[in-house]
Amino acid sequence: MKGKDYRRALEPLEHELAQMAHWARATGERIVVLFEGRDTAGKGGVIRAISQRLNPRQCRVVALPKPSEQERSQWYFQRYVAHLPSAGEIVLFDRSWYNRAGVERVMGFASEEQVAAFLDAAPRFEKMLVEDGIRLFKYWLSASQEKQEERFAERLADPLKRWKLSPIDLAARTRYADYTSAREAMFAKTHTPHAPWTVVDFNDQRRGRLTLIRDLLDRLPDTRIEEEAIDWPALGHPPLGEDFGLLHPIAHREGEEG
Repeated sequence: MKGKDYRRALEPLEHELAQMAHWARATGERIVVLFEGRDTAGKGGVIRAISQRLNPRQCRVVALPKPSEQERSQWYFQRYVAHLPSAGEIVLFDRSWYNRAGVERVMGFASEEQVAAFLDAAPRFEKMLVEDGIRLFKYWLSASQEKQEERFAERLADPLKRWKLSPIDLAARTRYADYTSAREAMFAKTHTPHAPWTVVDFNDQRRGRLTLIRDLLDRLPDTRIEEEAIDWPALGHPPLGEDFGLLHPIAHREGEEG
């Protein structure tokens, strides 16, 4: 999808997202959106598309690093619970508790017993969230192996994107089938009526962003609310004077270079 067409299609969605945020603030709604998918699928791009026009104090992005020694000794969900939204907040998880069913399983960072315990607990954990009133959305961003390789090569060639590559990402290239098996096992256990998965095609990332945002907005109730009229003071008053001092450059001293 060409950039011009994408920006034209995104603009009305941005207005709807802003309206949704205003609705959430006014009603005290709590919204959690999980973004999962293979490396390079496009999680960061769609999260930016959703959040870039919203107040960052209200719409928070959570992208946790690998757990510390202390966190590894905690209840598995504990580090994620700390980031759940309060009334009126929207939280976007750039990867989530599903790390255990994906990268941790495939790369051997979690035992099969730990993975099995997670897959058993996750639906019950999510049911508690939903029953407490949190609106929970789970998205899997799908991309083919061909597209993944193409995007890895692009990151490797661009110094400004190379930071996105990690040894884990590179190791994942040879385990595409393993990630597929892990994903299918995860879906089988955690695709529930109270917290279903939604798979979105992200081979075309721009089109995928638009599709995902449209789906998210459509699954929320009517977010149109009457905005209170604000009696703004008249503008155009004369400028006020202000006393301030000028900072001058440090004088060049003889014998110094530059």
